[in-house]
Parts: sequence; C-alpha cells; structure tokens
Amino acid sequence: MEKEKKERLTILWTNADPLTARKMVLLYALNAKRNGWWDEVTVLVWGGPARLIAEDEEVRLAVEQNIASGVFFTACKKCSDDLGVSGQLEALGIETKYWGVGLTELIKSGAPLLTV
Repeated sequence: MEKEKKERLTILWTNADPLTARKMVLLYALNAKRNGWWDEVTVLVWGGPARLIAEDEEVRLAVEQNIASGVFFTACKKCSDDLGVSGQLEALGIETKYWGVGLTELIKSGAPLLTV
C-alpha cells in the first residue's frame, strides 16, 4: 500500500558549532534520507551555519554528501548576504531565499520542524 502523502521534515539549523553540525544536523539528515525515515528532508540554514559551511571544509564536504543523497538545502538569504557567503552557498547547490514568512507559515502549519 502506497503512502497517501509524503512525510516531510525540515531541520532549522541555527547552531554554528562544527561538532553539532557534523554529529547531529548533517548526520541525522543524511541517515533520515538514506534510510527512508522521512520521504523528504530539508535543511534550512539560518545564521552562523551559513558561514560555517563556507569556511569549514569538513562541514562543506558533509553538506555535499547530503545533497548528493537527496537532502535539500536552503538558506536564509538575509543571513548569507550579511555574512558574505551567498555565492559560495549557491555554488554548492544551496538555495538562498528570504525565509521569514516561509518559516512563520511552516511553524503555524504544525509541520515537523527540528530546531538545532
């Protein structure tokens, strides 16, 4: 029997700690997608993690691995513009857009949201 609707998880990533990035956000997102725990996994990069992705090679490689496995990445454009890393994120395949309204709608909808 096929699922009637897709199970979607959004991970709101605001913690710029490299260890948290590698051992929670990126590890869980990758395994959740690879193992089918969620049909769709989106990582919303907000604030400091945008710079972390641009500057930390190990984190960047883990992001690339996630993207290759089907995890979708999007980033707050205001944050990435302010940090001067929008171009670097976009070059990795990370969408940048203004997320204030979208995040508000997501929260109000009650959709699964993991905040780290």
